[in-house]
Amino acid sequence: HDFERAMRAAEPRNVFGKHAANVMKTDVRENKDSYDVFVDLPGFKKEDIKLDLENGYLTISAQRSEELDQKNEESRYIRQERAVGSCARSFYVGKELEPTDIAAKFENGILSLHLPKAEAKKQEPKPTMIEIQ
Repeated sequence: HDFERAMRAAEPRNVFGKHAANVMKTDVRENKDSYDVFVDLPGFKKEDIKLDLENGYLTISAQRSEELDQKNEESRYIRQERAVGSCARSFYVGKELEPTDIAAKFENGILSLHLPKAEAKKQEPKPTMIEIQ
């Protein structure tokens, strides 16, 4: 229940200004023994995304920095908002979960996470890294 309460209370950090509400929109689906989390990260690449699990909090962060070449002498950028940006969002998932319990996949701008419920978690020793597929 802590996970559900934390998911409802989580809000994207305001680093995209007035457009922050459009970044990292998240859906959570509850299954019998697990949760599936789907996070929209349009415009990001897999290597731009970082997942951290510390003290029961899963933090999803994404950062992009693109240099746009200006080879055209007839025009120039007056405002550039698409080339640089970052966002982060944290969810309390419980201290029982380890990084290896979480399966992550990034495809077509959507990060999909599969998290077992604490009572359904297998007690096998596993590596400590979360890998995005």
